[in-house]
Amino acid sequence: MANVVGEGATQGRTGNRRVEDVLKALAAEPDPAGRSRRVLEQALVFCGASLAALYTPDDAGELLCVNESAGVPRSLYGLRDGYALNGPSPAADAHRTGRPVWLGPRDLAGFAEARRTPACDHSVAALPVRGEGVTGCLLAVTEHPDGFDDTQRECLELIAGAVTLPAPLVPEAGGELPPDAFSLAVDSGHVEVGADLLRLFGLTPAAFDGKVETLLGLTVPDDLPALMSVVEADHMSIGDRELEFRVEQPAGPPRWLRLRGRLLPGGEGRPARLVGTVADASTLRPEVTDVARVQRLAAALATAGTVRDVSHAVVTALREPLRADRIALAELEHDRLVVTVLDPPDPESWPALWRLEWRTEWPDAPVRAMPTLAAALREGRAQIWPAGAPLEPALADVGPGGLAVLPLPASGTMAGACLIGWDTPHQFGPDERALLTASAGLAGQALLRARAFDAEHELVGMLQRQLLPRRLPRLPGAEAVARYLPTTAGLEVGGDWYDVIPLPDHRVALVIGDVQGHSAAAATLMGQMRTALRAYAAEGHPPDVVVHHANRLLMDMETDLFATCCYVEVDLEEGSAWCVRAGHPPPVLRHPDGGTEVAEADGGPPLGVLREAVFPMSPLRLRPGTVLALTTDGLVESADADIDTGIERLAAALSAADPAHLGLVADGLLVGAHRDDDIALLLMRYDGMAVRPLRETWAVWRVPEAVGHARRFTRRTLRAWQVPPQDRDTALLVVSELVTNALVHTDGQVRLDLTLVGRRLRVAVADSSPRTPVRPTSISWEATGGRGILLVEAMTTTWGTVPVSGGKQVWCELALSG
Repeated sequence: MANVVGEGATQGRTGNRRVEDVLKALAAEPDPAGRSRRVLEQALVFCGASLAALYTPDDAGELLCVNESAGVPRSLYGLRDGYALNGPSPAADAHRTGRPVWLGPRDLAGFAEARRTPACDHSVAALPVRGEGVTGCLLAVTEHPDGFDDTQRECLELIAGAVTLPAPLVPEAGGELPPDAFSLAVDSGHVEVGADLLRLFGLTPAAFDGKVETLLGLTVPDDLPALMSVVEADHMSIGDRELEFRVEQPAGPPRWLRLRGRLLPGGEGRPARLVGTVADASTLRPEVTDVARVQRLAAALATAGTVRDVSHAVVTALREPLRADRIALAELEHDRLVVTVLDPPDPESWPALWRLEWRTEWPDAPVRAMPTLAAALREGRAQIWPAGAPLEPALADVGPGGLAVLPLPASGTMAGACLIGWDTPHQFGPDERALLTASAGLAGQALLRARAFDAEHELVGMLQRQLLPRRLPRLPGAEAVARYLPTTAGLEVGGDWYDVIPLPDHRVALVIGDVQGHSAAAATLMGQMRTALRAYAAEGHPPDVVVHHANRLLMDMETDLFATCCYVEVDLEEGSAWCVRAGHPPPVLRHPDGGTEVAEADGGPPLGVLREAVFPMSPLRLRPGTVLALTTDGLVESADADIDTGIERLAAALSAADPAHLGLVADGLLVGAHRDDDIALLLMRYDGMAVRPLRETWAVWRVPEAVGHARRFTRRTLRAWQVPPQDRDTALLVVSELVTNALVHTDGQVRLDLTLVGRRLRVAVADSSPRTPVRPTSISWEATGGRGILLVEAMTTTWGTVPVSGGKQVWCELALSG
């Protein structure tokens, strides 16, 4: 490692001499505008700057406006496009005093009014620019914790002395336009153009109407959005513009053009103007440091949502201009590097040690395993090693002909690193170094933002997965399946949910619903509504009361969201059902003969809209073999079809399906579904119960002989059911205890229910008190009560309580003999 020469070490020894040599070479640059930009780029290469910008006075002599810039966008550091010459800003101070200004993060606090909120801590250097007909200021920004060191400050002063102001792109208003120039009034869209520019667009002066829309109409549609971002006033800020785009040709492929422009601010009675030139890009010198390349990378990163999207955008932007053989981009998570993209993706193209040591072609290793890489991350600057440099094997095989390590800074930390390797000896020019430095800041900030997006997406997705049922219960005499598909846009999480709630007496509640929106708030509210409906159903309320309580609960929550819901309670013994709708699509029934029917179920408003809303119940009849389908609007409604048409399509697809394989039916209904919204689908096939329970009910009157009446009713019923005598005696004892407890400890009505299923007898006593009987832990010989529950527990196989419409039901089961 001692012989490894990084860029930072080389700069420390020969920085000034190398800067002078480069600046002398650039002095021969024929294009003043290109020379000014190339000079600014040397601040990125030799001074560790993330951004360098030249500010010059405007026509009115009131503002210092951006003339040229290189590096990351100025908005990342809160820099403005213009500063008042007499105002409090580093640029204005350096311009007025003629002396450099060096400011660290704490010093910048004094200029809070002159800058927007920065994205991270940084240091700023402001140096006056004085020269032949030139006046202005050079601003340079670095994220290094200690700011610019002495060597870098000397280099910046050399660069400031070499900056020249480009000649005006077009003359002032009223002057004659050069052949390749244009002047666009941003308020009216009227544009003046030179003759050569019209020729590039394939127009003659007589055929041009002076409207910018005419020129835009000749642009290749794929390039139009980028061009519109330059010519529309809403998307512009004061300063330079550079862009490559294509225009259609009468014959042959489109022609590539390059636009260079500058937005000139307007004043009283004078509109803002976009002035510049358009040239044939094929005749210009190709360079990897074009502002257009960085702009394209910035545009790609602006639309990249995930870490993998950001990684692909960076790799795509760098590999071709650098002519690299391989590029790897990795996230830095704590002290570990996790590679997100390898290009090429073939594992054999990468070091064998990666696959052997880390046992995978996607290395996940501590940074300390690669000391050279760790040193580059600590330094925080692009490091370059030529062919033959002594590196550890894990890095040497990445770039036998040369290796570049590009740390990706973001908000004072390192978000990751980019490794770029060549197989044959590669000469690193200042253009490539500038491109690496300019790309690093963009990629680091985008990676940090994408990491936050991924974390939010994973958190909300995990929340939603936890809130939906992990599995559906097994139902007697029926089968239920469910499917959930998130939308393919945005965070891919929303408020659709489904549930299957087993209820006493072989009843089941099928629920499907949809909370407005796609966000963590919608997913959280979905979980609250699902829990509330399940709780109200478990209390024994009828369907309309369950939905009514859920509506009142949502009204009391501090949220602006609403929800739709369809609640169907099915009696699996009788094949009957009650349906309640709250702003939700109705159920679809597929009958055993293949015919379908959209349930005629009256509906109420969505939940959370009206406090005193009415939710009517509608009856449904299910014959064995009937399939009941509940879905959210994502399956039956889209941009090109209304909900009625979608329900008809669902009914037709359900009619053609084979209900014997319910899972395949559900999968088939989702094939080709529009993914503009979440989709939840719940299907239940009613088969009917093979063995129907025997049931009898007795209303217990509050009279002295009430317990005797209950015993006589029980004896008659069990004799009719042919229950063995010894089991009848046990059941009579249990009935006596449960009925006595209900009469003594509660008020209101008492009901006795007897159910026989196979060889199991269920005894249940319901009353109006919600209090659950408590099993005593100990009873003294003097106690006169408390033995009833102990006796029931001893005589039965199991017992418990369930809520029933504001009261409770105490139940127990006996296993019959013989």
